[in-house]
Amino acid sequence: MRIATLQLAPKLGDVEGNIRRANELLQKGKVLGGVGVGVEILKPEILVLPELALTGYNFPSLEAIRPYLEHAGKGPSAAWAREAARRYRCKVCVGYPEVEEDGSSKQETYYNSLLVVDENGEVIHNYRKTFLYYTDETWATEGDAKRGFRELAFGNQQEQQYQVATSFGICMDINPYKFATPFTTCEFANRVLDSKSQLVVLSMAWLTSMDREELDSLAGRPEMDTFNYWVQRFWPLLKKRLRHDVNFDGDDAETGKKTVIVFANRAGEEAGPEGTNPALYAGTSAIVAVTQRPRPPSADGETSAGDKSSQNGSEVDGLGDKDTLPFDVSILCWDMMAATAEGICFADTTMDPQMVFGLVKASS
Repeated sequence: MRIATLQLAPKLGDVEGNIRRANELLQKGKVLGGVGVGVEILKPEILVLPELALTGYNFPSLEAIRPYLEHAGKGPSAAWAREAARRYRCKVCVGYPEVEEDGSSKQETYYNSLLVVDENGEVIHNYRKTFLYYTDETWATEGDAKRGFRELAFGNQQEQQYQVATSFGICMDINPYKFATPFTTCEFANRVLDSKSQLVVLSMAWLTSMDREELDSLAGRPEMDTFNYWVQRFWPLLKKRLRHDVNFDGDDAETGKKTVIVFANRAGEEAGPEGTNPALYAGTSAIVAVTQRPRPPSADGETSAGDKSSQNGSEVDGLGDKDTLPFDVSILCWDMMAATAEGICFADTTMDPQMVFGLVKASS
């Protein structure tokens, strides 16, 4: 599958300007061989934008965000998504602030939402964030986690269509709910497992713990503490068997299974309310896959259960001595954006990844 995310730094409330910037980046926002190319060349099958991508995120109140609220499938974000989907012949996922009106009482409810449109510009799904950040809580209502799953059809009329079990989330959804459940509960990741999802789409406005000076010192590199944390939140996919029967890209599931995860984050900064510190975003959008392959039998015929060394010198720590897995686990990464960059993050999951991470035993 060909997947793209658009990492941009939207300005709060400047919808027209943010749309112009998004269109500019889609034209030549991916550097290959020193040349900027766009989605017309890359031809993604799905394009994922960040949380509240075209409005900005850090609104301090309902009154502040009210002018930018949209009914599902209507408004500037939806219109842009429809146009982009038709132009580039791909599915488009865009985060936006939603208002829903009860037909009888005229009472309004507000959500932090993710709209999904197909290649023809038709709305096929609308997901609402279930774990609200404190900024969301000033205006939004929690959504229903049951709406976080959908089978998506890929392939055109000339090709054989295939169904991809897909889980959707928005930013904080991957955290322990309300931070009241244990860190290791991993509710979102376990829903991915239980639903047999092959694809996970995450639209994000994830903050960094770094200050501006620290971010600038990265000099075009990703913010790896953030990336490592994201991976930790999918720990069940590394420790439990993936449950889907087929891989959507044609790989033989008997010899190995994989679940692709799309982290579509934003970059830049937005002013804090009433002169407080600005919100700094972590960027670092990435397209990865968790893969599981059966371990080869050892000399005595038993399945081995040792360590998996990383292929590129990178490691994911966490296997204790008592842990034994009947499969080898790797994390493939096709592309990862810098923390402060704008542009296209792209993967063709049928091609070799740029990086491969492996599991090692936790230190004693």
